[in-house]
Amino acid sequence: MRIRALLFTLLIIAGFVVLVNQSRDRLRRWVPSGPLWSEPVAHTAGLGADELNNIDVYKSSKDSVVYITSTVFTQNFFFVQKGQALGSGFLINSDGQILTNNHVISGSSDIEVTLPDQSTYKATPLVRDRQDDLALIEIHPRKKLTPLRLGDSDQLQVGQKVLAIGQPFGLKGTLTVGVVSSIGVGPIQGDNNETMDGMIQTDAAINSGNSGGPLLDSQGNVIGINTAIFGPNGGGNVGIGFVLPINRAKAMLEGFRSGKNYGKAWLGVSTVYIAGDLAEALKLPSKGGLLIEQGRRDSPADRAGLRGARDQVQVRNYLLGVGGDFITAVDGQPVTNQDSMVRVLQRKHPNDTIDLTIYRDGKTMDVKVKLGEAPDE
Repeated sequence: MRIRALLFTLLIIAGFVVLVNQSRDRLRRWVPSGPLWSEPVAHTAGLGADELNNIDVYKSSKDSVVYITSTVFTQNFFFVQKGQALGSGFLINSDGQILTNNHVISGSSDIEVTLPDQSTYKATPLVRDRQDDLALIEIHPRKKLTPLRLGDSDQLQVGQKVLAIGQPFGLKGTLTVGVVSSIGVGPIQGDNNETMDGMIQTDAAINSGNSGGPLLDSQGNVIGINTAIFGPNGGGNVGIGFVLPINRAKAMLEGFRSGKNYGKAWLGVSTVYIAGDLAEALKLPSKGGLLIEQGRRDSPADRAGLRGARDQVQVRNYLLGVGGDFITAVDGQPVTNQDSMVRVLQRKHPNDTIDLTIYRDGKTMDVKVKLGEAPDE
């Protein structure tokens, strides 16, 4: 009996082993040999050329951009209030001279500069240009500093990449990237309450605290100074920022370094660029020019006999002052955009002469104007 029971047990075990092996064979036929599911493969590929350029420009420039705070006192009928203005700036030489916006330090009794290594210094204003919202300040560093290179803003093209570095809302060392959206933009109302022409427009994000910081090209050259934004109802960045061309700052620096306070050349007119069908509708040359909308009394333009608008008309959707002189060339160069006059004036000094070709009452004539110095107010 025992032998018979043992044999029966062995048969059961053998049958179980055979059954299991057959099941495994069936599973091997139906189950794929690879993974049971597929998913996107995450490649840790290298950075693109444009990303690498952004990184290189930022690394080479960030230590030259500074954070500026200034103490401002305002007085009302009852008491004096103490406030603080925030902004950016950048080193233009290793001796500690810094370019920024005038509105960043305007009305300040105490200017403090913080370098990227968090060292702080008291700063002294060296020269201010209220009309172009520029200021040159100076610190006395305890070490040698690395300045930024100044580029040539006259060579800018719409569509080229630009990079802004600054301290928006006090967030230090912030990089934003965009393109040149337009050039020769204006007039706009700057934070200095001055009307500014010939500005660069960019979609690189610029916010409160970016003022005075550099706008760089893809080579790391400064091509402008971040100055103002278009923010409806006091809002922040909406992709429309205005930048002062660096060549305007070069003119101020030239005067300072030569020890001559040239002041800013001034004509004393406000103009609007008109060309094409709109010019023809006003019976003006279609190639384009600057229509004088308004002339300031006793200005160089007024003394030279230039005329402003005598009436207003609506042409299509535009309300324009008409009857004023139409400037078609400046110093022998045809007027091609709103910036044409600004670019010539930035190379001039008070008491220099500017040659204008104007269209008046159906006739073309040349007028020489002796430039004055832009008033403070």
